[in-house]
Amino acid sequence: MEKIINVLLVFIPITVIATYLGAPASWLFFLAALAIVPLAKFIGEATEELSSYVGSGLGGLLNATFGNATELIIGILALQAGLVEVVKASITGSILGNLLLVLGTAIFFGGRKREKQSFNAVAAKSGASTLLLAIVALVMPAIFLQTAPGVDGWVVEKLSIAVSVLMIISYVASLFFTLKTHKHLYTEEVVKYEPKWSKTKSITILFIATIFVAWMSEILVGSIEPLVQSFGWTELFIGVIFVAIIGNAAEHASAVTVAVKNRMDLALQVSIGSATQIAMFAAPVLVLVSLFFKTQMSLVFNTFELVALIFSVLIVNSIVEDGESHWFEGVQLLITYVIIAVAFFFHP
Repeated sequence: MEKIINVLLVFIPITVIATYLGAPASWLFFLAALAIVPLAKFIGEATEELSSYVGSGLGGLLNATFGNATELIIGILALQAGLVEVVKASITGSILGNLLLVLGTAIFFGGRKREKQSFNAVAAKSGASTLLLAIVALVMPAIFLQTAPGVDGWVVEKLSIAVSVLMIISYVASLFFTLKTHKHLYTEEVVKYEPKWSKTKSITILFIATIFVAWMSEILVGSIEPLVQSFGWTELFIGVIFVAIIGNAAEHASAVTVAVKNRMDLALQVSIGSATQIAMFAAPVLVLVSLFFKTQMSLVFNTFELVALIFSVLIVNSIVEDGESHWFEGVQLLITYVIIAVAFFFHP
């Protein structure tokens, strides 16, 4: 799987050449998307390597910051272009993708040749409850706006900022719980990692990969509006499905790989942990960053997105509560994802 992802690096020069040759926007969108996938993988690997040098505390913050670098870069560039709805949709899609597509695929392939797989139920439920808190935070601004339709826009903006700050504080607290006070619950995730790269090499790769991600993301974001006109797809569908999958593709492969090796604790940490990072760190950061742009982003998501998120969190909570999983539960998560994806495709 890793070799296949690395082969996609060839799409970086292809995307650059296609851009200068004036290729159609639809081509550029998919070429840039394929180019971003291996770059996101290298950012993740470089971050993991650096984390081994700075300790678990700073390592957790480093992972929180650069673990979502791809999503943040795409989101910031989209905000700069005024594509606020695409950014919100990509946040929704990243959470749905990690909870349903990634976890579903991991559980299915991990359980194909086993009657069941076991994992630490306490740790899993702790992560799931943190995610539930994030969904509550995302739901409240929308409910507030629906129950107070005549309220001034600046009130919603202030509410979004306050909730964003509180979500970041809560996420930092969850890192402290995971990496410090209750790290024994995450034994598999906090074992001593022996770095393969030097500190200099890790920083260099992180720097170069981040620059190229920004470059490819700029091309991708610039192709979204022409893509909408060419294919007739909505910004909601593009954000929820395509943009969301692009930034998480490397994590998808990682979760499936460790699940097949019967390391379900780590697979859950990758999938549920990534969804939590998106909801409680990336989304609030994008709200705060948008204050520097012409068009501000609030935490008011549309009702359809919120319902999809709530149902996804509920089904994941029901699956992890017993500390065991089997292949059929993976199928259930995958079918749920397909149903939601089809609904987003037809949603106006």
